Amino acid sequence: MGIVPLAKALELAQEYDLDLVEVAANARPPVCKLMDYGKFKYESAMKAREARKNQAHTVIKEMKLRPKIDPHDYDTKKGHVVRFLKQGDKVKITIMFRGREQSRPELGYRLLQRLAEDVQDLGFVESNPKQDGRNMIMVLGPHKKKTEAMAEARQAQEARKAEAKANPGRSQNPAEAEASAEEPAEA
Repeated sequence: MGIVPLAKALELAQEYDLDLVEVAANARPPVCKLMDYGKFKYESAMKAREARKNQAHTVIKEMKLRPKIDPHDYDTKKGHVVRFLKQGDKVKITIMFRGREQSRPELGYRLLQRLAEDVQDLGFVESNPKQDGRNMIMVLGPHKKKTEAMAEARQAQEARKAEAKANPGRSQNPAEAEASAEEPAEA
């Protein structure tokens, strides 16, 4: 509308049943806008809420190992590390040395290197193994960002829900489906 006196601007705002909002106070002359301020605040709050919903917090999960770990225990711990990396979380791997094990830090180093090689398709070594007192620590970071992992998980969940709606007679749990298939039908 161009440069308008303050009284006329207030009169226009009342006429259109809108609010006169100062946009740039430091400009000469000050810049104002006619708008529904309540609606504007509501929309900005909704945008902020949506941004928070998609925001991901960086989480560092920790996995503790011992130098003389059993192969099956190693596989279990590696499975947890894989799950954490797939979820987009960083993983701090700690190897705890006790007693005489402290004189053999190369065992822990080799174990950390082996773990890093086993999960290299999901993550990378963010911080190389280093001795910290009785512990040796290494940090693995995921290749995917947390937001990407969350989006994939959401899509997979929606796909499962859609499949459940499409096949209402089928059970979600495969073990339950097998158990019901093995039971004889009543006559």
